[in-house]
Order: sequence, then structure tokens, then C-alpha cells
Amino acid sequence: MSTENEGNTVPPAPSAPPVPTASPAAAPQGPPPEGHAPTAPLPPVPQESPVAPATAPGQGPAHPQGGAYPQGPAAPAGPAPDGSWPPPPPVTPAYGDGGAGAGWGASYQQPAPKPRDGRGGLVAAVLVAALVAGGLGGGLGYTLAKDNDSSGSTTVSASDSATQVKRAPGTIANTAAKALPSTVTIEAESSNGEGGTGTGFVFDKQGHIVTNNHVVADAVDGGKLTATFPDGKKYDAEIVGHAQGYDVAVIKLKNAPSDLKPLALGDSDKVAVGDETIAIGAPFGLSNTVTTGIISAKDRPVASSDGSSTSKASYMSALQTDASINPGNSGGPLLDASGAVIGINSAIQSSSSGGFGSGQSGSIGLGFAIPINQAKYVAQQLIKTGKPVYARIGASVSLEDSTGGAKITDQGTEGAAAIESGGPAAKAGLKPGDVITKLDDHVIDSGPTLIGEIWTHKPGDKVTITYKRGGQEHTAQLTLGSREGDS
Repeated sequence: MSTENEGNTVPPAPSAPPVPTASPAAAPQGPPPEGHAPTAPLPPVPQESPVAPATAPGQGPAHPQGGAYPQGPAAPAGPAPDGSWPPPPPVTPAYGDGGAGAGWGASYQQPAPKPRDGRGGLVAAVLVAALVAGGLGGGLGYTLAKDNDSSGSTTVSASDSATQVKRAPGTIANTAAKALPSTVTIEAESSNGEGGTGTGFVFDKQGHIVTNNHVVADAVDGGKLTATFPDGKKYDAEIVGHAQGYDVAVIKLKNAPSDLKPLALGDSDKVAVGDETIAIGAPFGLSNTVTTGIISAKDRPVASSDGSSTSKASYMSALQTDASINPGNSGGPLLDASGAVIGINSAIQSSSSGGFGSGQSGSIGLGFAIPINQAKYVAQQLIKTGKPVYARIGASVSLEDSTGGAKITDQGTEGAAAIESGGPAAKAGLKPGDVITKLDDHVIDSGPTLIGEIWTHKPGDKVTITYKRGGQEHTAQLTLGSREGDS
């Protein structure tokens, strides 16, 4: 699975062949000369080389919140971590059971260099195709009319009233028209000039924009951020706070306009499988793109990382949608049929081959969004303090690939205890070797799943843990602790 936030340079369109036209002064005299067929094929737009498939994860160190980062096949086994953030994965995890090389998790590709005139190539290709079709249509139409003046063929034009389509409230067109003015295309550029494109949406009237952490990551240390609205108005922006674990960030517009219209926030807990969805974003740099689908699944455990040596994984219990989501959609809103935000588009499961005009993979109908109830809490914390707050149980669990549950390790990182003394897990009576199988009513099949479920809660929430010890099932009540910041 990969999350994408870069626009990509599309190769310039090839030269179009000459457009044949019919002479109005000459009636057709049989087939045209060889080499002057009436339909000239348009050469295909060249494709870039596909991206190599992600490396399958192996077993990795444990994570204090219920999981750990996956390691590459050649990585040596290490001790389980303690209460600090686990070490990052050296490879990019994949999601789903895709056969050899596939495992749990999601990954997003590192930001590609900022596109330069990327859209020019695509627009040029479209215009050439339109001109070829227009030229042929005009020439052939004239010839047919000249030879068939008395044929009796009649066309019917739509009346003026019929062309004025009424897009009633609740239709996709009406919903999109209302939501688009409150979305922005974000360009993030690092100090060395590299960067990418993502999406965000207006969170409040003070100029705060919510997006993904990986969308703005390039601009964290001395970089540049801009946000462009569909009407073309562009604003410089600054990062208010970002949370790598949640993959949520908040930026603020400089000199924000006074007429901002925040998008209404829905209730992601009430979303049902089969509900209609609308995704807005800038796939491959194509700003203000609207796609539709349904909620395909809920509570889908997803872990994402950019695969770099300094990366820290993000975990979510995601909303899955088949709305088309591609690189550049990251950070954009996932709306319900009424236009309320129910999630933040963050990750996709994609094939290893590149998409149109790009070496990056594209949508295969498996997109994942951070539930808005979780994202709202995180965004409010970032606006208030600039730092994220994470719920935790105070235990290290293995990331071993299994479906039996999240196993508490025998030892934490650097010799630390697997169960934090005086922490929530210790107070609940949990011990090393226990296998957590449920958190409340949610089935836990692995460490990453446990992390995602824990992080849907707030510190101080009371939860019920179901676990196995010595083949016997037990339950325990515990109150979630907290940790501030990503470090």
C-alpha cells in the first residue's frame, strides 16, 4: 500500500500528425491516395518506467503502543522497544495478502522533485486530440452535406430549457460545487528545492487547513508552503503542528481571507459500509479533481511509512473506499453524500506498475482515509499546543506477522521492561507473553492493529482488553495513558 502526495511531471505530448481536411470544391472520387487516410491516429503519450514493487516486511522490533515497525528480510532480529517511539522501518511495508512480497501495512513513496510544467504536457496532448477530431469532423461533415442535400436526414437540437440542468441538493454535482471552494492544493518545498503536491481543506474561519503530515513533511525544516484555492487565489502558509504517528498536520494561511467557509465535519463512527463517498484532491497534480465511490470497509488496520531511514510509521484504523485516489489526493477530504467530511484520504493499495504519464502507481480502487473523529481531535490538539498527544497502554508488543493477536514481548528496547512499571498495562495485571486479542469489541490480530485501535481513543479513555495467557482467555479494564509529541 502506498500513500502519495507528489504531483508528477507528465512528458510533453508528441507531435501530432497532419490533420487531413476535405476540399469543399472537389467531390469524392473514390478512396483517398495512399498515405492520406481520413483518420490520422494520435501517437500515444510516452510512459515512464514503473516503480519497483515494495519490499515485503519481515519481523521487526516491538512498539510500546501495541506494535513495531516492520524490518526488511535481511534485518537482524532486535530487542523489543520500550515506552519510546520505535525505530523506523528500513523498507516500505506493503498491505494485504498479495502473495510473495506482500504483508501488512501501507507505504507512501518519498516526495518526488517538484513538478515543472507537468500539466503542460497533459494539456498539450488533450488539445492535439481535440484539434484532430475537430478537423476531421468539419471536413467529413461538409462532404456528407454536399452529397446528401436531399437525403431527408434531420437532427434535433435540445431546447434552451432542456439544457438548463437542475442539480438538486444531494446530487454529486451539487455537493462537489459546495465543497470545492473549501479545498486547497498544497505545494510543499524543502530548502533544497525538492517537494511535492497534496491536498487540504479549510478547518476553521481562522485560516487553519488540515492535511496529512507526509504532505507537508518537506517544508518542516525551513521549507516553503503554499495553498491554492480552486479560484486561483494562492496563499503562503506555515506549519502549526504535525503528527507523524497519526499522519495529520495543520497549516495556517498567511493573510487568510475573511470569507473562508470551513467544511462541515461528519461523524465517522456512524458511517456504514455501502455509504456513498466523494473524494476531492489533486491526483498527479491535477487540482480540484472529484471522484466518487462507496465505503468498502471500516476499521481497516493500515500502517504507512515513506521508507526512509528516519521515518516513523503512521497507524490508523481506516475507512476503506473505492473512490479513485491517486498520488496528490493525500490530505484531501473524503465526504459523505451530504458533503460532510468523514475522513482524510491518506493511503492507497496500488499495483507495482506506473500510471499514465508517471512512474508512480495509481488507483486500483483500494483507498484508505483517517476517520474524521480521530483527525478532528488531533487537529484541535495541534492548534492548541502544536504537539500531538497519543493514547498508550504502556506495554511493548511484537510486530510478528500473525493473526493470533498482539503478543506482549519478553523485553523492551535496550533492555527495558516490556511492561512499564505503574503504567496502564501493569495496573491491569498484564504480563509479558500475554496475547491481546480484543480491544473493546474490535478484534486484534497483530501489533499494528492494536496500535491503530488504541490511537482511535483519547488518553483517559477506559477500555476493555481481552487477552490469552496459558491458553486461557481473560479480560481486564484499563485506563489509557498519554504521551505528548512524536519523539
